[in-house]
Amino acid sequence: MHPLLIAELLILLTLANGAPVIAKKILGDRFAWPLDGGVKFFDGRRVFGISKTIRGVVLAIIATTLGAPIIGLPWKIGATIGIFAMIGDLCSSFVKRRLNRPPHSRALGIDQIPESLFPLLACADTLLLTAADIAAGVAAFFIGEILLSRLLYKVHLRDRPY
Repeated sequence: MHPLLIAELLILLTLANGAPVIAKKILGDRFAWPLDGGVKFFDGRRVFGISKTIRGVVLAIIATTLGAPIIGLPWKIGATIGIFAMIGDLCSSFVKRRLNRPPHSRALGIDQIPESLFPLLACADTLLLTAADIAAGVAAFFIGEILLSRLLYKVHLRDRPY
């Protein structure tokens, strides 16, 4: 196990997930163009929904790319974490729309696992992550995301406690 490396990767995952939330608080609806452009899937529901924006995805990738060197990781690892965290987040939104869940609704596991698992798998070879490292990282993100969401709600950075 690589506990320090897992902690560093969790910081980047937090940056990836926090950047869009903070941007929304600061910018409101400015530059919040929907990533799916309002396009509906064949089931009649939006592909990702109104809460997934180009601004959020771009800022998440920028935040992780710039944040990685600050904590001692290469910027390419930061970019990879940001890109794959957003791919995981978009997959979660896509699945939730297919399940007829409204935007911003909570789906335990669907909300946390892809956006932590995908980036850790994407970096596994480069960082020599073991299956135990990845499992520990996903578990820590799962628990941390639930706890941190409640804290961010209490300090008015999130609109909902999840």
